[in-house]
Amino acid sequence: RRLIIEGVKELHGVEHDIIPDRIEAGTFLVAGAIAGREVTVKRVNPEHVRAVTDALARCGLPIDVKDDAISILPNGDASALELTTEPYPGFPTDMQAQMCALLSTTDGISVITENIFPQRYMHVAELKRMGAHVDLEGATAVIQGVDHLFGAPVMASDLRASAALVLAGLKADGITEVSRVYHIDRGYEHLDEKLSELGAQIERVKAE
Repeated sequence: RRLIIEGVKELHGVEHDIIPDRIEAGTFLVAGAIAGREVTVKRVNPEHVRAVTDALARCGLPIDVKDDAISILPNGDASALELTTEPYPGFPTDMQAQMCALLSTTDGISVITENIFPQRYMHVAELKRMGAHVDLEGATAVIQGVDHLFGAPVMASDLRASAALVLAGLKADGITEVSRVYHIDRGYEHLDEKLSELGAQIERVKAE
């Protein structure tokens, strides 16, 4: 694919409405799924997040969709899932790490195939430090769900990996310390504060 652009002598102003961030919306829905708590995301375009809500529904998690709001209503443990990342409107690669964190705690064996960035599994080693059972086979992650994750010092390697580790910490027993959180700030506005408002015990501290 390519773009062919023919220049003009002069540009003119235009009004444009910025669309909601579908990845931030999806991240908070997965946060609710992992924590087992109801979360409602407002001012979102449900169609843009459909691949994520469909995946969560396939995990057995009830989803309520309104015109510009989506709620996740966990009523029990999520189930295992087979998932493949694809270009939009398929499941976004930018939600793969967060779903990996969720599926690490579900009952059964889940399989994620990463078709966009086959090596995008930097978060797996850190999730395993927390007790997750994940085996990598090329571009595929085979996830054996566990009953418990455990708090541990972990290191963020990129934006979405850092979000996945924070979400895993919501489920883990004990304290999870995520370092290099500047990655989070590249793509989320006050993620820690928003999760705290939802009831999470989370705080940002200066690294020693």
